[in-house]
Amino acid sequence: MTHNRKKAVVLSSGGLDSTTVMAIARHQEYDLFSLSFDYGQRHKFELKAAKINAALFNAIQHLIIDINMRRIGGSALTDDIDVPKAGDAHSADSPIPVTYVPARNTIFLSYALAWAEVLGARDIFIGVTAVDYSGYPDCRPEFITAFAKMANLATKAGVEGDDPFEIHTPLIHLSKAEIIRQGTALGVDYGLTHSCYDPTPKGLACGVCDSCILRKKGFIDANIKDPTPYQ
Repeated sequence: MTHNRKKAVVLSSGGLDSTTVMAIARHQEYDLFSLSFDYGQRHKFELKAAKINAALFNAIQHLIIDINMRRIGGSALTDDIDVPKAGDAHSADSPIPVTYVPARNTIFLSYALAWAEVLGARDIFIGVTAVDYSGYPDCRPEFITAFAKMANLATKAGVEGDDPFEIHTPLIHLSKAEIIRQGTALGVDYGLTHSCYDPTPKGLACGVCDSCILRKKGFIDANIKDPTPYQ
């Protein structure tokens, strides 16, 4: 670690978006601290991808925090609710799909904020996107702006320090195809990322969940070969 470089906490699921964000932060010459969560998700295979990519991008540390969100439930990712397939993620009652995990990004960013404060970092990167996304309310610019304001009101570093916390969302206005093109230019190996919500026990992507469909379309629109191993 070079002492005159800035530190950044990067939220990493091991997926396409968060790995692209890690590449962007690395390109901007931050020292990286990768943060992942074992939160009871059915697609826990993603943590293996997060670990691999943290090493590939020379993260100073890759921290995995255990949070049992299955005890809360309320999501197809953390409860006994079937993962919707073939683009059927949204119900007639709500534009927000059942794969939404209650308050997930709020919880994850809170942990990232705490770690950043301990590290002396003021920069947090998260791979939310408000263009090609599934309708999650915690991926919107309004949410990120509100969280950043809270971060600087609710922490010792925010109140006493001269440098405010900043939540970086470099993908928030990009389509999936634009994200893939940018990541490819920065050397991301998307074959080492994992996006599927309902993979096989061996980690093969189902190919028909909402996340897989968005991923497939992104590669088609980007005119880049999809390296994903689908079942």
